[in-house]
Amino acid sequence: MPIALLAQGGRWRVEAMRALSEPCLLWFTRGQGRITLGGVTRGYGPNNAIFIPAGVIHGFEVSNQTHGQALFFGRDNALELPHSAHHLRIREAMAQGELNALVEAIQREIDSERPASERALRSHLGLLSVWLERQIESHGIEAIRPSAARKLVSRYSALVERDFRSGVNVGDLAGELGVTPTHLARACRESCGKGALELLQDRRLYEARRLLRDTQTPVKDIAQQLGYRSPAYFTRAFQAGTGSTPIAFRRAG
Repeated sequence: MPIALLAQGGRWRVEAMRALSEPCLLWFTRGQGRITLGGVTRGYGPNNAIFIPAGVIHGFEVSNQTHGQALFFGRDNALELPHSAHHLRIREAMAQGELNALVEAIQREIDSERPASERALRSHLGLLSVWLERQIESHGIEAIRPSAARKLVSRYSALVERDFRSGVNVGDLAGELGVTPTHLARACRESCGKGALELLQDRRLYEARRLLRDTQTPVKDIAQQLGYRSPAYFTRAFQAGTGSTPIAFRRAG
């Protein structure tokens, strides 16, 4: 789907930290902004292809000038896809054309009712996985060795995704990583411009907003599912983070 449509219903749907249950490829053709991927923030611009595996926390800025496509591979695909996230700056016109052609072919098969469209779609997705593998290989020489801070924040982001529903705090996660909360906070700010607590709260608040807008789950049950001590504490935290109470946010949707 067009990347701009991902933000329908509020920019929080793309800008807040969240993770998907299926792999995704973002192909930016126009516009620029920042994207946080696994706790590391970088700038993106035209002709940037960003592969995001399932379960990797991410969020990115969008504007009226942002154009491109988001392709979702499905939870149970049999494709050979990368196990880690990749941010590729596609400078070669031939590689850009190849990806545009693949995305257009995939869209045609999704929209068509021609015979064997499912088989054709799988074939195009297989070619896309080959394109990704080749681009990752060719961009290997450009890769910057991650700093110690980025490695730490990447591990922290994975723990946040694993435990954000449990009521865990930054101190608990810092202890599991073998560092102090102060050191972890400093590393997060160096890596992505946000503190460790802010990343954790952002992930919880995204999930809270999603449940409020996309389900009829009672507020008290959402508070319990996300590990808040009480519905009242959840309401205060939600209002502090979004400027709205949970009930008002749900009604506004």
